[in-house]
Amino acid sequence: MLTLSKRDTSSKSQLTKIRRAGDIPAVIYSSRQENISVTVKGDEYSAILRGVKEGYLPVTVFHLNIEGKELKAIVKGIEYHRTTYNVQHLDFQILEEDVPLLVKVPVDFTGEMDCVGIKLGGFLRKVMRHVRVRCLPKDIPTDFPVAIGHLNIGATTKVADIKSGSNVKLLVKKEDVLAVIAKR
Repeated sequence: MLTLSKRDTSSKSQLTKIRRAGDIPAVIYSSRQENISVTVKGDEYSAILRGVKEGYLPVTVFHLNIEGKELKAIVKGIEYHRTTYNVQHLDFQILEEDVPLLVKVPVDFTGEMDCVGIKLGGFLRKVMRHVRVRCLPKDIPTDFPVAIGHLNIGATTKVADIKSGSNVKLLVKKEDVLAVIAKR
């Protein structure tokens, strides 16, 4: 649960004060209401982020508490400082039951340790780490597992190998390559 507070958007100096305090300015977007400018507690966000597996932030559902009102949202955009890589700004998208949304779902390659091509001296070259999909919030997949254990050197796995279900529409071509077992 992230505790948020509404913030004033009239001055840039306000953003500097928020960042110096260790907090993060953010905007919450919704198709049914006005955008809300908020402040995210930096330490709460960091604590939640430590529990998120690398690459899974786009499909992580955040429970937001804005002045007693609870909402579910996902992170749609994140802006980093160019030298310190501290989070400078967040964009949240509210999850509305009947409104489809675009999400980048991570691809989880399984069977790397038993892969025929890797045992013969090849290596896994990931071409796509995420696949864009359109679906309702209740249908957001956590990831797409793709088995690569049977691949030999030079073999590829493609988007057509993903089992997405009927409620999730893939927004990439079926012939696009996900990964290849490359020769060293």
